[in-house]
Amino acid sequence: MDKRVVITGLGVCAPNAVGIKAFSRAMAEGKSGIRFVPQLKELGFGCQIAGAPVIAEDLLGAYFTPLQLRDLKATGIIYGVMAGTDAWADAGLAKAPDDAPHWQGGVVFGSGTLGVDKFHEAMLQVDRGEVRRLGSTTVIQTMASGVSAYLGGILGCGNQVTTNSSACTTGTESVLMGYERIVSGQAEYMLVGSCSDSGPYVWSGFDAMRILPRKYNADPEKASRPMSASASGFVPGSGAGALVLESLESARARGAKIYAEVLGGALNSGGQRAGGSMTAPNSEAVQRCIVQAVRNAGIAPEAIDAVNGHLTATSKDALEIENWSRALGREGSQFPYVNSFKGYFGHCLSAAGSIECVASVLQVHLGKVFGNPNCEDLHPEIKSKVDEAKIPRQTLDYGPQILAKASFGFGDVNACVIFKRFRGD
Repeated sequence: MDKRVVITGLGVCAPNAVGIKAFSRAMAEGKSGIRFVPQLKELGFGCQIAGAPVIAEDLLGAYFTPLQLRDLKATGIIYGVMAGTDAWADAGLAKAPDDAPHWQGGVVFGSGTLGVDKFHEAMLQVDRGEVRRLGSTTVIQTMASGVSAYLGGILGCGNQVTTNSSACTTGTESVLMGYERIVSGQAEYMLVGSCSDSGPYVWSGFDAMRILPRKYNADPEKASRPMSASASGFVPGSGAGALVLESLESARARGAKIYAEVLGGALNSGGQRAGGSMTAPNSEAVQRCIVQAVRNAGIAPEAIDAVNGHLTATSKDALEIENWSRALGREGSQFPYVNSFKGYFGHCLSAAGSIECVASVLQVHLGKVFGNPNCEDLHPEIKSKVDEAKIPRQTLDYGPQILAKASFGFGDVNACVIFKRFRGD
């Protein structure tokens, strides 16, 4: 019989708060993490705002040794290690002793681009003929699996330790990868999540594509406008989110607190066919992914009472709502509560899915539906599909029992996971 999987630990390093307690409060209060970035103005960016975690320098010593901190420039690794280590501690799990790893504990922690600042520095040194001055951490900071390698070693995980990479779908995909490993009996607990570097070398390509908002540089908190008629592009963000997934048997044996249960989910691709492309989703594939996730979770579509969408504040938001409506067979007042967290901290790219999964689980655990900032002028096509009362502007004291969270990424890739409130049954 397949094992049931629950969530016993959470960690986050987000633009609007670092640490799960501060993040819970920031989300409930509608705190924004989007700020003006002077460096982007100096470099001639059209969009001069972004969301990046604010981390005090003296805090890093609690997560890294002095040797690890030496010349550490990979912001994604910093965010990922902080979020992952916090989630592990939040679950009540100890680091493995020096003489043996946690054989039943593993890591699936994704990234998109990693160590871009370090790569830039290394390339300049190579071009100057200073290869011998690169230092011993260049490889670990710039290899795609650097974040999972750091976490696996810090925590002492002896099960699968790997990094996935599927653009904006990465974090949600990592949850489903860890879930499958536990369900199949190959692990008892898995640290899952994802991270994204911050800075101009990461965000420049999107600015060049002109898909970032350019008229809110003086008013950054108003710039990210998911589901709004005046949405003009996504605000780039960065950070990391982390969750500890665990078999229900293991969690109960340890007496661990349980945030929520993972019922299942689905992954697929639109094959960049039938309207899908490198940057746009195939609507049939999106709908199939949602339908399959619901089926795999063993629930009926009407059982879902909240949806956290991908909803990036672009022209595709209305299409996404249409896809949810078709997949669930619900519209108007029958549509679940729906929100997007990108109004709080922008689009955190490869970290988006994991940070948003953490916030989604908090909604289920705390009995809240977080609001949707900056969509007071709801897009008319969305208004025709969803009762406005189901798109709250402020946080609601409403406890969703079952929540669907989806992420859709460049390359026409899709992920949807279903979370359920855990009542001890």
